[in-house]
Amino acid sequence: MSYIGAKPTIGNFQICDAISVVNGQAAYTMQVGSTNVIPQSANHMIVSLNGVIQKPNSSYTVSGATITFSSNLATGDVINFIQILGDVLDLGVPSDATVTNAKTNFVSTSSAAGLQIKGDGTTDGTLQLNCSQNSHGIKLKSPPHSASASYTLTFPNNDGNANQVLTTDGSGVLSFADASAGITGADFWRLNTDVQFGTGTQIIDSNWSRVDSDSYGVIGSAMTESSGHFTFPTTGIWLIQYYVSLTCTGGEVERFDNRIAMTTNNSSYDDAAFSHLSTDTTNYRQSTSLSFIFDCVNTSTHKIRFNYNDVNNTNSTLIGASNATCTGASFIRLGDT
Repeated sequence: MSYIGAKPTIGNFQICDAISVVNGQAAYTMQVGSTNVIPQSANHMIVSLNGVIQKPNSSYTVSGATITFSSNLATGDVINFIQILGDVLDLGVPSDATVTNAKTNFVSTSSAAGLQIKGDGTTDGTLQLNCSQNSHGIKLKSPPHSASASYTLTFPNNDGNANQVLTTDGSGVLSFADASAGITGADFWRLNTDVQFGTGTQIIDSNWSRVDSDSYGVIGSAMTESSGHFTFPTTGIWLIQYYVSLTCTGGEVERFDNRIAMTTNNSSYDDAAFSHLSTDTTNYRQSTSLSFIFDCVNTSTHKIRFNYNDVNNTNSTLIGASNATCTGASFIRLGDT
């Protein structure tokens, strides 16, 4: 609807400024705070003249900001007050900051939410939380219509601990749980030169070095090695993978054992994993790999070493290299102990 002059304030009840009667005058200008006001109609006003409420469109009419009484007023008449009701039949859009906290206490029932943020047929319902200056905000948005999603998320009874995350029980009931840290440790070592062995079980106690070429990457702190004994940087569940490349020059049947050995007392070692290789061919090369998941509960007592056993003779050699891994081991921390 178009207006000439100021548009009436919707749903805003106002008392007009006092009006002095002029003898023999019927028309008067209505103002609030010295500014002209335009009622929606004569029916949207309460007018008291000489202590008597006047009938709209009979005792007075309204045109714009002008009220005209049905007859001229005389000296001694008093316009007690003019109250403008605004558009009482259509509240329209409330002005900014006119809806207070006390008016927004929504009540939920077992069958209906206290507040619904609706979509417009194209855009999904979205709730925005603004910053203190209302210049930025974050939005919580509904899944799309195509998802046919209808579910309830129930928040926990407390705010959880540091670094915890929200998890669901599969029915929308949320709780706080420790976040999985993922892989926090990864390291790789290799033999940097060949190692030749005699018959019998022997510890690979020399020529180990940490990989340092080919864009090698590491996660967390490094493993440490002393005379073939590997110490873990932290406790945890560790995946150990051992890769072996060997060569032999004998022509008789030979058997080679490769072993991952572990200790939990920093003294006696037990075989945790082993593999067998055998050959009866001269100048033979062969490779194998083995792995073990080790629970290191104490870095001072729980350690790993790698053993080798040439069962038949002394013609076997573990292959090492300084610029590529032929024989080596990786250590990957999978999680907490």
